[in-house]
Amino acid sequence: MTPIALTDEQQMIKETARRFAETELAPIATKIDETGVYPVEMFAKMGETGFMGLTVPAEYGGAGTDTVSYAIVIEELARVCGSTALGVAAHNSLACGPITMMGTEKQKKRFLPELASGEAIGAFCLTEPQAGSDASNTKTTAVLKGDKYILNGTKIFVTNGGWARYLVATAMTDPSQGPKGISAFIIENDFPGFVIGSKEKKLGLRASGTYEIVFDNCEVPKENLLGTEGGGFKTFMKTLEGGRISIGAFSLGLAQGAMEAAIKFGKDRRQFDTPIIDFQINQMKVADMATEIHAARLLVHDAARRKDAGEDFARYASMAKLFASEMSMRVTTQAIQLHGGYGYCREYQVERMYRDAKLGEIGEGTSEIQRLIIARSVLGAN
Repeated sequence: MTPIALTDEQQMIKETARRFAETELAPIATKIDETGVYPVEMFAKMGETGFMGLTVPAEYGGAGTDTVSYAIVIEELARVCGSTALGVAAHNSLACGPITMMGTEKQKKRFLPELASGEAIGAFCLTEPQAGSDASNTKTTAVLKGDKYILNGTKIFVTNGGWARYLVATAMTDPSQGPKGISAFIIENDFPGFVIGSKEKKLGLRASGTYEIVFDNCEVPKENLLGTEGGGFKTFMKTLEGGRISIGAFSLGLAQGAMEAAIKFGKDRRQFDTPIIDFQINQMKVADMATEIHAARLLVHDAARRKDAGEDFARYASMAKLFASEMSMRVTTQAIQLHGGYGYCREYQVERMYRDAKLGEIGEGTSEIQRLIIARSVLGAN
């Protein structure tokens, strides 16, 4: 399971996450996918284990773990329930992350303890109807009037948006400056003008709430500016770099779970008086799955270690995210194939994992964008 030796602490975190996933998530994973309703109280339970503040420093109530440990937790949760893993990843990486990275001491003391405990859930508002891969094309505006910014605009595809208490959002404060005119804000869900819009009906990750968020003359106190005015683009680009490690780990966990399910099914299912796992063609499938999963885990852990070491990890995070997400689609496809007709039925979890895996190739930068980032990094270094 582990290609690079883990420390005793990392191994303990891994065991804790696996135990939680199997006891708390496995019994509900299929049901919440069917209903599309997530038991929000599960976040409070995960707060008790430290999962909601994994990389938040201990002085602000977090677990203060390293990025490798964080990736391990996301993988273990995704191995059982993709919806849970995505919600935890968005909360940690996209909400706690920028506040930890760019927040003032006052902001950290105010927001991080609630987020780290799971008492409050976090979200990230970046994508807009006309600003996806072109994230700099932000149309949401923020105009300073007195001691408040007035925000107007619409954000889409906001994971945790329906139940988040605190949301990090981007808005244009100076349109004449282009990307350098984008600022970041900490939004509280009880601000006047904050509106929760429609919930997306999705192919997969159905229990993970993906919402539209509308700012209708939303009043945001000046002290909720995150970082400097005009520094928002840089903030969210750094945030997404770390988030790509999350998606790599998420994709890795789905693939691991799908392979394990396929092996179990292959041992139980008999054809021609023989367990189908004994057929050489199916053993070849398992060999390919295991090899690709191992390679993806190396990439994810390498990117995480580079981040922990303070190195420039952007290229490696994109590599990990690109390979792991596309690998996850290949592995979940083959897991369904090994199941035969049963794999196409909702009774078997590989069908859910296949649908969930597709998000990895799209979220936090499509595969196409990752290839551009990697190519520019490699070519710029030569």
